[in-house]
Amino acid sequence: MIRIVKPALQTTVQDLGRHGTRHLGVGTCGAMDSLSLRIGNDLVGNPSDAAGLELCLPPATMRFEADSVISLTGADCAARLDDREFRTGQASSVRAGQMLTLAAAVSGFRTYLCVAGGIDVPIVLGSRATDVQAGIGGLEGRLLRRDDVLKNGPAEPARPTAMPVLLPRLSLSICALPGPEFEDFEPAARDALFEAPWTVTPQSNRMGYRLQGAALSNRRSGEMKSHAVFPGTIQVPPAGAPIVLMADAQATGGYPRIGAVIAADLWRLAQIAPGSAIRFVRTDRAGALRALQRQRSYLQRIHRSLHAN
Repeated sequence: MIRIVKPALQTTVQDLGRHGTRHLGVGTCGAMDSLSLRIGNDLVGNPSDAAGLELCLPPATMRFEADSVISLTGADCAARLDDREFRTGQASSVRAGQMLTLAAAVSGFRTYLCVAGGIDVPIVLGSRATDVQAGIGGLEGRLLRRDDVLKNGPAEPARPTAMPVLLPRLSLSICALPGPEFEDFEPAARDALFEAPWTVTPQSNRMGYRLQGAALSNRRSGEMKSHAVFPGTIQVPPAGAPIVLMADAQATGGYPRIGAVIAADLWRLAQIAPGSAIRFVRTDRAGALRALQRQRSYLQRIHRSLHAN
């Protein structure tokens, strides 16, 4: 069991999200950085879709009420287990009564705590992921608070790792595809999307990253009919400032879609803090598929190295 002594600004239970329900208007949710959650789960011997804790904007402190094996992935928060350093990217044993403290992130924006057996909260619509907007999943569908206690499920024996896994490199370059309404925008706007820098604003959240930069002018007048949208979709409201939809995005929208962040790079965007400047790198469908295959191969290599013996 884990007791929340001091939550991060946003601490939620997340797994890989709800799938097959967007046609019902139910968002996917799940870990913003699903790559880090997958790695963390593999480190402690969990299935890749087990639930862990997503901690956004530490500092934070957790107390373990029982012996277990845990891992930290994602942002580097200079963590300490009692009075010693706790490194990211490896599985380590913890004893009942020990305290894990996370400082403010040195790099990255979201940290993931995985525990052997996964976080055991009720499954809602096929997932344990917290959807704060709908008030479902996780612990009572809300952000975690001081003194919340979370149980972990039954676990296979997990071994601490001798050496930490080399976590993927963060980047401010995000690969994206032209969207369905790309050609409706002025040529200068189409060029700006892939050539100009974009600043992630403080208004960004799990629903969407709001970007500041050149105003993207649309040649098409009038309102659009609502259409399906997904995490990664880059929408442009009338004011011209793009919004990248993220894990908690709604299922439909009416703004023109100038582009889409590729699935393999959504984790990178999730680790970028407000105030940072990013650039979109244009790719095509084949490039997006190659990036996804490279990511899958990377996860397979980690899995083989952890389970070689």
